[in-house]
Amino acid sequence: MTGEPKTRGWVEVDADAMRANLRTIRETAGPAAGLLPMVKADAYGLGMARAMEAMAPEDPWGWGVATVEEGEEARSLDPARPILVLSPIPGALVPDALEARLTLAVSDVSLLERIAREAARRGGEVAVHVEVDTGMGRAGFDWREVEGWGRAVAALTGGNVRWEGCFTHFHSAEEVEGPSLDLQVRRFEEALRVLREEVGVDTETMLLHLCNSSAVLRRPELSRSLVRSGLFLYGGSAGAGLPEPVSVASVRARVVLVREVSLGTTVGYGATYAAQRPERWATVGLGYGDGLRRSLSNRGDAIVGGRRVPIIGRISMDMVVVDITGIEDVEVGAPVTFLGTDGKERITLEEMAEAVGTNAYEILTGFTPRLPRLWFEGGAAGRGGHG
Repeated sequence: MTGEPKTRGWVEVDADAMRANLRTIRETAGPAAGLLPMVKADAYGLGMARAMEAMAPEDPWGWGVATVEEGEEARSLDPARPILVLSPIPGALVPDALEARLTLAVSDVSLLERIAREAARRGGEVAVHVEVDTGMGRAGFDWREVEGWGRAVAALTGGNVRWEGCFTHFHSAEEVEGPSLDLQVRRFEEALRVLREEVGVDTETMLLHLCNSSAVLRRPELSRSLVRSGLFLYGGSAGAGLPEPVSVASVRARVVLVREVSLGTTVGYGATYAAQRPERWATVGLGYGDGLRRSLSNRGDAIVGGRRVPIIGRISMDMVVVDITGIEDVEVGAPVTFLGTDGKERITLEEMAEAVGTNAYEILTGFTPRLPRLWFEGGAAGRGGHG
């Protein structure tokens, strides 16, 4: 990114930082594990096309998405690498998935039957990865009923359908303590044992994957064939006590009005804030229509000229007001940082999420298309809005 952004608000995205975070995952997982970066939800809201372009030099095994439509977009951007759709898909979209040469996750026999029929009709081959539910509960075959579904899956694969992989999903890998991760590993291993010994499936040659970012950073020995890294790539913490990612995304906007106000002046819908003294306020061109959460009203912070300032009053759809009392050099057009670093101050995804009462995933994916994503490399960030 060069020059001054010609927009009221924007999201800066650091491609170098994204690659650095992916390298951290690779170095932790070890050379035997392939990289499967998650680019679902438009690469967590930052832009699938640019994210794939940024991470491609690290030679990932493939790309992870959640829907057929996302898979089609990813295929248009990368004609060669596998694209794994990790969520169950509607049966009506099977032809589209096969047309885009997507690899499909399977959680029930009826979908696999439809995949097999469509693959036979087309005469080509489709790869599937079977999900084993070891405790997440939202998708996958029950780990306690392996012999039944294992025989059904085995009967439907081997012709036009290749049973390429098997995986599970940890529900609490970010937690420092607790037995859930080891319990889920044992359940997954038991499922693999039954598939091998009772059903006769060659699991030794399958691609096996269990780990998201939190799991691989906490327990790298569980990396297996692939690691499914997501939020960490985009600058979100993987959990307490784990390596911190390099910051990737910053959200900034312009001051559109500066006012000197007297004691008792109110601001925003509901007049929830009144000036405690003569104050100086800056109205900024950002609101919940851009993804700045309304629940940050009267409790969140921003950074102006390297100094933290409070958000005052209720955040509107298009505007937010911050108290800049004591900061005299703020003028219309000045940049204000709501996420990211300016000077020595920094607001992280986790800090914003805690203030809102949600998680970093929801914060990052919640910034709307009204904010352009401005990508840069080599440290050439706006950093407060200056080119």
